[in-house]
Amino acid sequence: MNSRNSTSRVSAAATAGASPEFSQLLSSTRRGARLARRFAVQQLHHWGVPYDSDLSDTAAHVVAELAANAVTHGHVPGRDFLLRLVFLQDVGRLRIEVTDACGERRPEVRRGGEDDTSGRGLLLVDALAVDWGVTERALGKTVWAELALRE
Repeated sequence: MNSRNSTSRVSAAATAGASPEFSQLLSSTRRGARLARRFAVQQLHHWGVPYDSDLSDTAAHVVAELAANAVTHGHVPGRDFLLRLVFLQDVGRLRIEVTDACGERRPEVRRGGEDDTSGRGLLLVDALAVDWGVTERALGKTVWAELALRE
C-alpha cells in the first residue's frame, strides 16, 4: 500500500488503550510556530503515521496555520502557546489544538482578495478538517481541528 495515500496507518501501540496524547508549550514566535509543525510531524511518526502520508501532511498544514494564527493574532508578550495532539479512536479522528493567551480576538474565516498574500489560513483549515472550532478559556482560547484517520 502506498503510504502517500494511506491516512489510516496508525500503529496498534498508538491506538491501544487510552487516547494517545502529546502536548508542548512553545514560544509565541515565528520560530515557535515552525517548531510546532516539526513536533507534530515527529510525534505522528512516533505514533506510526508515516512521514509524507496524507495524514502527516494534512496535520502539518493545519498545525502550521493554527500556530501561525496564535503567534500573529493571539500573541500576548511573555506568554507561550500550547500545541496538543490527541488520537480520538472512538470517532476515528486526530484532534489538533492550539491554545493562546489572547481571548479577545476570535478567529474567523476570511476569503481574502486576489492580491492578498495572507488571511486564508482558516479557509485552508476549514477545507482540510472534518470539523474545527474555538473553545473559550478563562485566559485565552483554544482553536481546534479534527482530521479523519481514514478517508
